[in-house]
This record gives sequence, C-alpha cells and structure tokens, in this order.
Amino acid sequence: MEPISLILAALAAGAIAATKDVAGTAVKDAYEGLKALLKKKLEKDTLAQAMVDAKPEDIEQMKSLLKNKIAEAGGIDKEKDAEILKKAEEILKKEDPEGFQGGKYNINISGGTQGVVGENKGTVNIGK
Repeated sequence: MEPISLILAALAAGAIAATKDVAGTAVKDAYEGLKALLKKKLEKDTLAQAMVDAKPEDIEQMKSLLKNKIAEAGGIDKEKDAEILKKAEEILKKEDPEGFQGGKYNINISGGTQGVVGENKGTVNIGK
C-alpha cells in the first residue's frame, strides 16, 4: 500500500470510530492528531483542509480527490512525514488489528534518492 492510501484508510477509519460512543480516547486523539498534521501539510489548500474534516461517508467519496491534493502538496515522505504515518498507524492498529497484524497496511515506497544513481524501492512492513 502506498503511504497516501494508508493515510486515507486511517482517516476514514478514524472518522468512523470518532462517531461511535465506544471509540477509545487513544483512537480519537490519534484521529485528531492525524487531521491536524494533514491540515498543516495542506495549509495552502483550504478545500483539501475541509476534506480532512469531512464526515466518514464523504471521505470515502472524496478519497481520489484528497489523494491528488496530498500528492500536489508534495506527497508523503517517510522521513518528513513520519509523524503523519505514525498517527495513521495508531488508528489502524486499534481499528483493524487483524488487518494490521496480517500486513494489510504494509507501505510500499519507491523513488530516487539524491546522490544515488538509480531508483530505490522497498516495502515497510507494519505489524507482524
């Protein structure tokens, strides 16, 4: 799974969890933290910021557009955006523990690295 898709899955799961009375404080805090970090990343795009605050059913409908907005804002860098990825991981770990443990949310990262000739590719395994 690419990092943006992982973040969108966590955003949708967090939005759904936040509407439930049984959602734990940790999930709600991680969801609010994820939204705040994404809004900061998208600070120059008010439409994208509003999309981050959308209702769960609206997030599902806007995933493609929000994915493009995040990409336009520079995408997700595993080092610069490590905190965003950590918040997304916290949400998915709580809301889909079986998927998390089963590797459903493994992150695939590819791209060139400055100073190195060629292209680096790899997979980051989250969970067991």
